[in-house]
Amino acid sequence: MHLDIAQPQVLETYLHANQWLANDEHIVKLEKPGEGNMNYTLRVVTPTRSLIVKQARPYVEKYPQIPAPAERAVVEGQFYQKIQQFPELSAWMPTLVGMDTTHKILVMEDLGAASDYTALYEPQHTLALADARALAAYIAQLHRQTYQDTPDAAFANREMRALNHEHIFNYPFLENNGFDLDTITPDLQMVSMAYKVDTKLKQTVSELGQVYLADGHCLLHGDYYPGSWLRTSAGVKIIDPEFCFYGPAEFDLGVMTAHLMMAQQSEDTIKTVYEAYGRVQNPELVDRFTGVEIMRRLIGLAQLPLSLSLLDKEELLEQAYELLMR
Repeated sequence: MHLDIAQPQVLETYLHANQWLANDEHIVKLEKPGEGNMNYTLRVVTPTRSLIVKQARPYVEKYPQIPAPAERAVVEGQFYQKIQQFPELSAWMPTLVGMDTTHKILVMEDLGAASDYTALYEPQHTLALADARALAAYIAQLHRQTYQDTPDAAFANREMRALNHEHIFNYPFLENNGFDLDTITPDLQMVSMAYKVDTKLKQTVSELGQVYLADGHCLLHGDYYPGSWLRTSAGVKIIDPEFCFYGPAEFDLGVMTAHLMMAQQSEDTIKTVYEAYGRVQNPELVDRFTGVEIMRRLIGLAQLPLSLSLLDKEELLEQAYELLMR
């Protein structure tokens, strides 16, 4: 089965065969719910409801030249299944309707008219403090309620972690990685070289990468940034846990902090996040993950729709360096 917006009848037959549509339920419209990075995603509209159907292919949907394990769909499906035992967590996320492990397809509840939080990267967009508290409360509950002395092997997600490791801890720091940062911001390539040739920084980042690859005790979302947060009529919702794994809780919190900093949110907003999250086991590790996430987003391949000047980026890179090297 290959999802294709141009073949609604094929998809309808497939959904009927798996009993994810009622016998008398038919597709009246197929549409793209948004431009996702990792997967091919469709909104299926019937006369009575709508569903989200997404397929993981053996590459990154936005960057087909980058291979990615299709098994990520299965791990994501298992994430939704696991949190069903925690109603206070499952309430934050769409309900899983079905999973096809052979074709790497997930069918989920459609959360309706919604927008992600990537508008925060635009000037004058502020994260409401209530939303900041909610977003911090979600990962706090996720980390604490899924804590296990022995990590759950079902969430090792080794291949996705290897992919993420490459793009966080290695690729951005290569002197000649083939990516001209001047196409993003003029003169950024020259600025980046100071970090790419810093052997102490690269050693610190390498060591941090090993912490990321090691198993931990908490189930993490794994990609906790504004593209995974949804603003809906029912409040804040969380999606796309395909990078999930059992690891250090500090990773999710560090990634969240990094994106709030790149979105130029206030210190009060970030303080609110930490107050809502509660006790942090290792604040220095949070700082290091914050720093490396800022660096990889500014000088790596996974660019964001940032409205930042070269000076803004230089200042953020300096802050990131200090967080990593303190």
